[in-house]
Amino acid sequence: MPVLQITTNVKSQNTAELASKASSLTADVLGKPESYVMVNIQTEASMTFAGTPDPCAFLMLKSLGLNEAETSKYSEALCVFIEQHLGVPPSRTYIEFASPERHMFGWNSGTF
Repeated sequence: MPVLQITTNVKSQNTAELASKASSLTADVLGKPESYVMVNIQTEASMTFAGTPDPCAFLMLKSLGLNEAETSKYSEALCVFIEQHLGVPPSRTYIEFASPERHMFGWNSGTF
């Protein structure tokens, strides 16, 4: 049930394509089937970072059983992706990682 949320103040030329690429990356990085991955992208958000409205991004990656020892690897892959596709430098990107308990995440009228 990986979920990747991307919020940025940058305009995307093709958000659907960006979401598709982000979905594939998320599945690959986590080693999970893409059929369980959800991606939510919000572009052109009203955001500042370090007091300026220069390009910035906030990402949240949530997944059951997220390997805490691998978060540096996840961060690198996601920052490279955001810089390549949205032009946001890693120094202006924050990423929150979360690994909820199975009973705290719902799906298909139940929980995991």
